[in-house]
Parts: sequence; C-alpha cells; structure tokens
Amino acid sequence: MLNKISHKVLFLSSLLLISGCEYFRTRTVKDILTDPFAPSSAEYEQQAQEHQPERLRSPSSIVVCRSHQCAPAKLSMSKEYIYNSLLHLFDNNNYQKALICQADAASHTCLENYITLPITSGITPTNAYIDHVKITDVIIGKRANKIKLILNYNLTYGGQTPDCTPSQSILFAKNVNHVLLEDAGYTCKMTTIGQTTVKTVFAIDYIDLDYGYIGGYYSIGLSGPAYGGGSGYMIIRLPKNAYPLAPELQAPKTSSTNKKGFSTSSSANTGIDDSSGTTTGNVQIFPINKKE
Repeated sequence: MLNKISHKVLFLSSLLLISGCEYFRTRTVKDILTDPFAPSSAEYEQQAQEHQPERLRSPSSIVVCRSHQCAPAKLSMSKEYIYNSLLHLFDNNNYQKALICQADAASHTCLENYITLPITSGITPTNAYIDHVKITDVIIGKRANKIKLILNYNLTYGGQTPDCTPSQSILFAKNVNHVLLEDAGYTCKMTTIGQTTVKTVFAIDYIDLDYGYIGGYYSIGLSGPAYGGGSGYMIIRLPKNAYPLAPELQAPKTSSTNKKGFSTSSSANTGIDDSSGTTTGNVQIFPINKKE
C-alpha cells in the first residue's frame, strides 16, 4: 500500500516539475486521475477560439451591374428585381460548374483560383481548398424571396478529395441590402472515423448580370474529426450570364395570297391572318361560323 502511494506522489511530483502550476490550475483531481495527459476543458476552449472563423462582415450596400453599368441597388432597384435576376442567373447555369476564387472586396478581382480553409484533420494541421461548385438543381421557394439550391462543393485537403453529400442551400433576399446564401451543413468523409460537417454562409454584396459574377463575404466552418474553417471575400464565377438564352418568342413571317389575289404577310406578333383557315407556324386558325 505504501509502495503504491509513493509511486503516485512521485508521478505527481514529476508532472509538477515538467508542467508547472498551470497544469494543476486547469485540471481537477478527477481529470488527473482519469487521464492526466488529456487536454483540459480550458485547453479545448482555447483551441476552439483559435480555429473559430472570423466574424462575417455584413455589406452596407449591394452593387448590381447590368448593361455594363454598376450602381448600388438601393438607389434604383427593389428586392424583387434582385431576386428575379438571381433566379434567372442560377436557372441559366443549372447543371453547370461555377468557379470559386479568393478575391479582393474593393476591385472584385480574383487573387487565387480557390479559397483556403485552415483545418485540423485528426491531429494533423493542414489546409482545405474549394475551387468550384456544381449547381445540381434550382427550385423556386414558396415565398417570393427565396431560392432553394442543391450545390456540390469540390472540397480537397492534403491532396485528397473526400466524399461529400450535396449541400441543400437557400438563397434569401430579405431586402436590397441583405441577400444571403446559407446551408444547414453537409457532411464529408475526411477521416477514417466519423463524418465532418461543413457549414457555409455567404453574404452577397456584388452581382454582375453581364458576366455572371456573384461576390460576397463568406464564412465556412468544419466540425467533427476534422475541424477548423475560415472567412474572407470570394467570387462565384458562373459560365453564363443572367439574360435570356436566345429565346424564340416570335413566329416567322409567312406570305399568303388572299381571295383578291394580293400577297399578304401574316403578323409575326399575333399570328393572325385575314384569310380563313390560314396556317401560321404550327397553329391552324379556323373560322367560327355563327349559328342562327
């Protein structure tokens, strides 16, 4: 019995010499007896603060570019116009791959062809990268200011590409100064044990309808066996712009001869001709005889 007590006293004395008083200040007696080498709750909290992403900056005004002219949206636009423009932009780029880059918030130019997220995978510090996202589906929400998006982010880390589930995201246009893209979190298999949850928030402050660019401040956090995250300014570069993709809204003009022998052209806008039973495009117009 005395031998066991002496061994414990010797062990605690060696820990005191190595770690100093800080070791005992941040641990309880139960922590020391259970696992003396495990990090304390205070150390866990310090690690969480070190890896916590910076606060997301809220844009003061959204800049919208159209017809090669840029202006703050609050001067001459409504939230409905911004919502409709974004809906048309994402609908034109459905099933397309959009590039993501780290950018400068003032000039809206790319600095890197990806965004960097400092993370810790297991016990190994490393960086995660996102360079593009694929738009899988665009769904109009029940409310007139919400767009539901299914996004597949291309996330890599340490030269590896983990299997990730699609991100069910919501693009919400509250007003002309508040347009937010966020998700409830998607999971990635980044370690041999457990799943890592990735959550993204993207506050939009720049929309270029001519070139299909969307810029804003992002905050991305990881939780699980791989944890960490980062924040900054990024631009999503869509391959197509927000304008109609060559719509065929007018029927071709067709010439016909009426009863008097004069050649006439059917109206391209209405598709109606003076002659009875005229064929315009693929539509056959029949006269309706009034019954007496």
